[in-house]
Amino acid sequence: RKPSQIGRNPQAGYSLQASIWIEKNGELYLGGGRIMLLENIHKLGSISAAARSMGLGYRNAWLWINSMNQLAPSPLVVKVKGGSGGGYAQLTEEGHKALKEYKELRKKMEVALDSLQLD
Repeated sequence: RKPSQIGRNPQAGYSLQASIWIEKNGELYLGGGRIMLLENIHKLGSISAAARSMGLGYRNAWLWINSMNQLAPSPLVVKVKGGSGGGYAQLTEEGHKALKEYKELRKKMEVALDSLQLD
């Protein structure tokens, strides 16, 4: 989404932007990058493919997942060991819930930003 063009003179080039993230006990739980990782795991079925699609190293992706899993009420991502075809990763019910709630929160923030005016 492009930043909201708001204010009395949108031609002036000013825009209001904000980032949103969720912390638990001072530790990052969910943010834009982690949400993108969860979406890509859901879409691609693989942590390594999801990380690669974002230009993120597998180790960092796994650290993010491990952190989210520990901070969440129950794990967001599980790895399933596979046979000759290899394993895969998938979002749990809690993972899908976290994605949905974050997106709803993001929409509410965008509405709030759209209602503000720059003087």
